[in-house]
Amino acid sequence: MTDFSSIQNSVLVAARDAALQKQAANTLDGKVAIVSGSSSGIGKAIAVELASRGAAVIINYPLPSLEAEATAVLELLPTPSKAVCADMGSKDGPALVVEAAVKAFGKIDIIVNNAAIAVNKPFEEQTLDDWNRLVNVNGRGVFLLTQAALPYLTQPGSRIVNICSASSRAPPPLQTIYAGTKGMVDSFTRCWAKELSRKYGCTVNAVSPGPTRTEGFAAAGPEAMKILQPTIDSIPAAPRMAEASEIAYAVAFLCEERARWINGLHLHANGGLVVD
Repeated sequence: MTDFSSIQNSVLVAARDAALQKQAANTLDGKVAIVSGSSSGIGKAIAVELASRGAAVIINYPLPSLEAEATAVLELLPTPSKAVCADMGSKDGPALVVEAAVKAFGKIDIIVNNAAIAVNKPFEEQTLDDWNRLVNVNGRGVFLLTQAALPYLTQPGSRIVNICSASSRAPPPLQTIYAGTKGMVDSFTRCWAKELSRKYGCTVNAVSPGPTRTEGFAAAGPEAMKILQPTIDSIPAAPRMAEASEIAYAVAFLCEERARWINGLHLHANGGLVVD
């Protein structure tokens, strides 16, 4: 059954956020941001939010078949930006994105490790192929993209923001591998905030969405939605999924100059679903 009230709320939130973006000052003017996995979903919303604040954005998409989708995102951005086809789950993809950013803009100010995939299946049915796909994109991709970008970060004032998940701290059923990979990203954030900040003049933080209205979430299937619906209904702020723009705002906040003293934070952008 179609939830018309939820759809109406989504439209209202999108319209309000679009109006606020137009009013935003160019607080990230001159910055260069890489947002992995940004041709749709949360990554797309992050790219739009950062660009609305003045940042040039490297849009990343994994397959040539998604070029039109990525181009459509570029057309939404008010800043000189670029789309790069590179698979974050491959060994060479992350470095290709960094090379394209440096070639186009000569530096990197912001890294948003957003690209991720999920498998929602009973534990007994999850396979080694599932393991390899999720670990390579969700874990190794974050590792390699950040490592490749470090030599080009501006100092001081650069930002690394890892998109984690509520599943890293409060995993639901069916997400054994996905939750495990997001736990890896959670640990990366804690480690890098201590190890990299002085060396590279950066802050390192994580943003953890809960259920968010995206194409990927819609593709999870009815069985996954049936299991997750009680969780969505229990979210303290409101019994609904987040809008991608709401997650993007949390990311942009951490990228601002005035957020320079926030380091090692795991920011739960999930309506109070997880509080720790």
